[in-house]
Amino acid sequence: MNKFIVLAITLVLGSSTFSQEDPVIMTIDDKEITKTEFLQIYLKNNNDPKYDKQSLDEYVELFTKFKLKVAEAENLGYGTIPKLVKELRGYTKQLALPYLVDSLKTEALVKEAYYRTANEVRASHILIKVNPKASPKDTIGAWNQIMQLKRKIEGGEDFATVAKTSSQDPSAANNSGDLGYFTAFQMVYQFEDKAYKTEVGKVSMPFRTRFGYHILKVDDKRAARGSIETAHIMVSARESDGPEVMDDTRNKINEIYDLLNNGGNFEELVKKFSDDPSSVDKQGKLPAFGTGSTTRMVPAFEDAAFALENDGDFSKPVKTAYGFHIVKRLKWSPVPKFDKLEDNLSSRVAKDERSKQTQNSFVSKLKVEYKYKSKAKKGLKWFYENLDSTYFQGKFSADQVTKNKPLFKLDKKKFTSKEFAEFLASSHRGIRQNGSMNVLVDNQYKIWEKNAILDYEESKLTGKYPAYKALVTEYHDGILLYEVMSDLVWNKAMKDTTGLKEFHAGHKGDYIWGTRLNSDIFECYTAEAAKTVFSLLTSEGADTLEVVQVVGLVNGESELNVRHRNSKFDTSKTRYLKEQNLGMGVNEVYEYDGKFYVIRVDEILEPSEKEFGEAKGAITSDYQNYLEQEWLKELRKKHTVNINKEALYSIGE
Repeated sequence: MNKFIVLAITLVLGSSTFSQEDPVIMTIDDKEITKTEFLQIYLKNNNDPKYDKQSLDEYVELFTKFKLKVAEAENLGYGTIPKLVKELRGYTKQLALPYLVDSLKTEALVKEAYYRTANEVRASHILIKVNPKASPKDTIGAWNQIMQLKRKIEGGEDFATVAKTSSQDPSAANNSGDLGYFTAFQMVYQFEDKAYKTEVGKVSMPFRTRFGYHILKVDDKRAARGSIETAHIMVSARESDGPEVMDDTRNKINEIYDLLNNGGNFEELVKKFSDDPSSVDKQGKLPAFGTGSTTRMVPAFEDAAFALENDGDFSKPVKTAYGFHIVKRLKWSPVPKFDKLEDNLSSRVAKDERSKQTQNSFVSKLKVEYKYKSKAKKGLKWFYENLDSTYFQGKFSADQVTKNKPLFKLDKKKFTSKEFAEFLASSHRGIRQNGSMNVLVDNQYKIWEKNAILDYEESKLTGKYPAYKALVTEYHDGILLYEVMSDLVWNKAMKDTTGLKEFHAGHKGDYIWGTRLNSDIFECYTAEAAKTVFSLLTSEGADTLEVVQVVGLVNGESELNVRHRNSKFDTSKTRYLKEQNLGMGVNEVYEYDGKFYVIRVDEILEPSEKEFGEAKGAITSDYQNYLEQEWLKELRKKHTVNINKEALYSIGE
């Protein structure tokens, strides 16, 4: 089971003390859940909450099972397992980010992101690679290279040609540096920022990202195209299929396109011919894509869709890496107004590299709030005098610091030289000896001080913000629940071969094959094609005809007449076989859901018990459910659960 499915269904808890105004609804062991807290949980997990006795009882039962599992995980020490502690720490760091920024600067960045969402830029670039931790010599060398290329362009050489021959971006050999159109969040922030701030037709000054030095040329700016809902007919093909298959596929999509132009119904043609299993039962409909959507399509598909002028228009066949498509426009929507995207943009800004700007400002405000006092001038003297080249070899230890002097104070708390020394010792990897040790100490101190101040503020968030505390608890419980369920139910069931076989032996009647037909199925798109197939299969000398010959004779130069399948088909699970009175040999033509079928049955397999290997997936799933129910019985005996029904039923009053 996916861990994030588990996280999604976990229940947000809080801590509170009992009072007459906020009675305790339930207690599991020594942990109390108040009416206010329970209502918060109930509303979070119910889009359409109901407050009748039956609905509340059902939810309390679900909640109790969840809390019993979490309580057992805590009793078994899962909360102290290092990898889980580390995982939770990673989540809490992410959850804390929105609370560790300057809100005013964040607001400006959100508005900037909206403008860049509503307006696209097309740019080409040239890259000279340089490692973020490169030496001054390598850095200067990269700078000189990029400047030399810029001078070539200023001297009249074509940007695309220079990019193709000199850029160290591997894609430049094919695209001449052209990155196409992009909007906010699709490039690293420094690159995005430079592109939007450079005029169309102009070449930027060199700038640095984590990849190296770039220069870029802005080719165009335009309003974003909005979002679009489409449907498609897809005929699958890949380059690896070979030229013959590719030609057949191209012919097939062109035939379908001709049918559409001659008045054919798009939805019926989807049903008959589309090879996209995710959309064929939805009349070819696809998720919306474009501005404000996380769904992306390949460029050729997007360009074809946005080129359609009216709802209901359809495109000529479009080739992608997946095959050929005919795209139909269902509905186009312009870029949403700011208030519709604000929450999403705020969340993305908080997680994006641009949030570092707001953190620096936030740290400055925290220093004022917590009466920051620096003592670094004296405190760093020991490091200037004692840190040497052995540091780069990992030989420096915090134990070398004998006097634990304060380096700064914040909220009356001292942050000491020992703590800074521990940071230095743990962060030597990747640092090169490029200059004086004093400069290194100063740079590392700035990083440590900022992180220490942010960590201190993070430690206070649960007391300041109930919503943050609830989220942290949610992730904590979700991680523990996933791990304990994996160990005691899911993985246990998959590894316990003996238990699985014993479970199967006791439940063989639950795993039965329905009636199966070992048969050739000819799925025809017209009644005429089906009659031709039937005639060929029942004609004199039919026994000498190979299936491929039958298909070839019926299809001729078309790819739209017949499709063949051969297997053992379960009549109860195959839609077009249900309720059909099929016998041995070639059966009469019949129609189902707009298609025509000719079924040649070689063998009828009567219902029978499935062997262990044939039903292992279903057996494993059922065995997991069995283990979980047995485990819950044990937990109910082991842990104490008390429910205050009077307080519970008062919810919603």
